[in-house]
Amino acid sequence: MAHMKTAPGPRSAAVVINAGSRRGAASELAVDTMRKEGVPISSVHHVLSGADLAGTLDRVLADGHDMIVVGGGDGTVSYAAGRVAGTNVMLGVLPLGTANDFARTLELPNNLAEACATVAEGKVVDIDLGRANGAPFLNVASAGLSVAVTEALSPRLKRYIGPFAYSIATLGAYARHKPFRARLEFPEGDHEPLELEDLLQVAVGNGRHYGGGNTVSPTAGIDDHTLDIYAILAGPVREHVTIARLLKDGSFIKHDRVHHLTSRHVRLVTEPQMPVNLDGEIAVTTPTDFTIERNAVHVVVPQSSTSALFDGPGAANWPS
Repeated sequence: MAHMKTAPGPRSAAVVINAGSRRGAASELAVDTMRKEGVPISSVHHVLSGADLAGTLDRVLADGHDMIVVGGGDGTVSYAAGRVAGTNVMLGVLPLGTANDFARTLELPNNLAEACATVAEGKVVDIDLGRANGAPFLNVASAGLSVAVTEALSPRLKRYIGPFAYSIATLGAYARHKPFRARLEFPEGDHEPLELEDLLQVAVGNGRHYGGGNTVSPTAGIDDHTLDIYAILAGPVREHVTIARLLKDGSFIKHDRVHHLTSRHVRLVTEPQMPVNLDGEIAVTTPTDFTIERNAVHVVVPQSSTSALFDGPGAANWPS
């Protein structure tokens, strides 16, 4: 089949590990395991900060490796995906973070030994990359409540209680949230502009999962070439509990306090100006232009994963 492709074993792989991620310490073993399974690892880098990550990825790409294996949480993986987007460099993923939503979207194993085996024996798919004012995101970008949640998530809380930290931080954030106003504009003209007030959150999803396993929408996929946009209106606290429960499976988009649209390009203008969270990292502020790059990133996934295909260059012109 044209769109399936087993990785023609990489010639040279570099491993870049975020040493500060929740399971970063386990990475030494992972490197040995991958080498034993035949991954041609020629350099290993441990990074401790975002600036460090940027410089390291630039060097690794300049060295001409055709595979980069990134170990870290969603923020680290998204940043790396942004750097390799549009190239033929394959991205391998070791999910070492707290939520690992990108791994969940692509059916990548959370178990480190299995993740290593996937890098060695998986197939390559190409996935869409979201951009917010140019900055990359794989899962979801959002303004409002989720930013407060991110700010309430101390590294210590994440390390000690793992994914459950999101629920605790969410309840705390609800209590302090101040509703805001927003205007959604659609530069491609596929929707009329939407003016909303009394908002709890606006989110733009590229992938399927975020926030420790919540679902963007029942139809969202990382390979569907569209962004899922939703705006949740503030309401009485008891309503929030309902919405929080519905977030798990994405069915909340049917709730009457939620607007849901899909598009390839949306501009978010808020009053007041607000920070925007990209896959758990606060990276840009509004006004924000959200766009999508189709099939931009080549990722190694398990042979059994059905979340994305390999369409290959020029696939944008195929009949869908």
